[in-house]
Amino acid sequence: MQNPPPGPPPGGQPPSYPPPGGQQPGYPPPGYQPASGVDKKTGAILSYLLWWITGIIFLFVGKNDPDVKFHAAQSTIFFGSISVIGFILNEVSLFTLGGLLFAVSRLLWLFGVVIWIICLIRANGGGGARFQIPWVGGVITPYAEQLANAVN
Repeated sequence: MQNPPPGPPPGGQPPSYPPPGGQQPGYPPPGYQPASGVDKKTGAILSYLLWWITGIIFLFVGKNDPDVKFHAAQSTIFFGSISVIGFILNEVSLFTLGGLLFAVSRLLWLFGVVIWIICLIRANGGGGARFQIPWVGGVITPYAEQLANAVN
């Protein structure tokens, strides 16, 4: 059997785009599975699941989906910062016997856990749509955008 020639099908017009059903140009059709094998909602949830660790992983696994990359970058920057600052406060409090610094590091960790739960809920409820982290999103979002755009 011979392959058909390139171009529109013989005897008719090429299929129209957007397809019937109101699909807009620039958006994937319903049931679209990205090349990474992870849909937007699952990628967003998994980006936050193990704080900055899965954030770094999904920066590269979800690099074909800009929303998953954004969630991964936001997770990496926010939870990475919480981890580093908490570690520094813990170490300094051990050497200076600073009970106040230890209490601040515990409060920082508790804040991180609360934000983590909020991020998981919003990533699940929003279907993977972008959102800013509550209370600190104005500071984190520009850096997350910059990191997400740097990964190709």
